[in-house]
Amino acid sequence: MTNVPPTPSGLRGAVDLSSLVDRAQRPAAPTAPVAPAPGAPQGATAGAAPSTTEPAVPSLVLDVTDQTFQDVLELSSVVPVIVDIWAEWCGPCKQLSPILEQLTAEYDGRVVLAKVDADTNPQLVQAFQAQSIPTVAAVIGGRPLGLFVGALPEAQVRDVFEQVVAAAEQNGVTGRVRVDGQSGDVAAEPQGEPEPEPLPPHHQAAYDAIERGDYAAAVQEYKTAIAQDPNDQMAVAGLAQVSLLDRLSGRTADEIRSAAAAAPQDVEAQLAVADLDVSGGHVEDAFGRLLDLVPTVFGAEREALRVRLVEYFELVGVDDPRVVVARRRLANALY
Repeated sequence: MTNVPPTPSGLRGAVDLSSLVDRAQRPAAPTAPVAPAPGAPQGATAGAAPSTTEPAVPSLVLDVTDQTFQDVLELSSVVPVIVDIWAEWCGPCKQLSPILEQLTAEYDGRVVLAKVDADTNPQLVQAFQAQSIPTVAAVIGGRPLGLFVGALPEAQVRDVFEQVVAAAEQNGVTGRVRVDGQSGDVAAEPQGEPEPEPLPPHHQAAYDAIERGDYAAAVQEYKTAIAQDPNDQMAVAGLAQVSLLDRLSGRTADEIRSAAAAAPQDVEAQLAVADLDVSGGHVEDAFGRLLDLVPTVFGAEREALRVRLVEYFELVGVDDPRVVVARRRLANALY
């Protein structure tokens, strides 16, 4: 089992989508795989024959669901599809998504981006083994490849795109799509997109620390930002996110779940598995697990549960309906 969260550098192996799509519906596998190009993602195998047409798509950036993912598998026989598993409450997702969208536009119809909301598509989250978000994968000729986890800088994401395209070419996926209603080339640059505003210094320092895997340093940067401005809600949410990553770093999902199953009343074990649930987008499972435990413990253990739940509320968003329900239930359990 991959460490949780998986390292944000390097390419991960293939994942299994059999829970979503019957194998008979997938593009037929060749008798012998084609070796990837030097530097291409490992685990790529030969896919469908190259397409001689340019199928139309509504957009180069598609919102896909558990129910519509078959369309992505079919499209991947023409062009490689990058899969972005994200969530509205995920800060790093908001940093990464514009980069993915920009690079997809630059590839001018030779790559499509499929966006998957982790909160509403549990089958895809499970199929792509998305233990933390954002998780980015690719589908080439109907066959999925894990790429990376976490928000990477543009230069590294660009390199991943190049590797994916190289692997697609080696597997005969060399087609192109056009945006429905357009003729000729798709615009290589999004028009009228404002330049992103620079992050405040401590936020940028935290982001840089996350990129290099130094979660403890990122925690300190966010704490400094909050000390300077207690109303900095972005820093509060960022601190909650990176604290979760720090707690999970170096541990495996199997280890965490086994410990929780063996000790259902152990607060530390249940806090750890709740972290795992939240990192995978299963926030209601995490809420329920800790809220069930609150009435059974007292003192420091109850306070630890309360603090962790409040942290999750910041992560998910205080206006989220699931948070509203969980907050009310927590108040009833405490008072």
